[in-house]
Amino acid sequence: MRKDKKQVIGEEIGDDAIKLFLAVEPADDTPPALHKLIKAYRGLRVDDFERFVGFFVEAGYDLKACDSQGNDFIALIRDQRMAEPYIEVIKAARG
Repeated sequence: MRKDKKQVIGEEIGDDAIKLFLAVEPADDTPPALHKLIKAYRGLRVDDFERFVGFFVEAGYDLKACDSQGNDFIALIRDQRMAEPYIEVIKAARG
């Protein structure tokens, strides 16, 4: 990195940037709702992911969407090292 460039870590993301994850569509047979959750999980910090889930539910997407093998979002990420806080967000949103 150049010396005149400041590294920014943890900068606040606006709602519009978070809502962009609602626009991503799968290129395969993955259900759109599941695809959007996975993309947001991969691209957002847990606090921003929690805000995303609110927009996701408000837009009418299904938090329990499953792939063709019957795996929902939690099943797909459960074995990943940093997944637990994201799983808790989903469980809380499901009620």
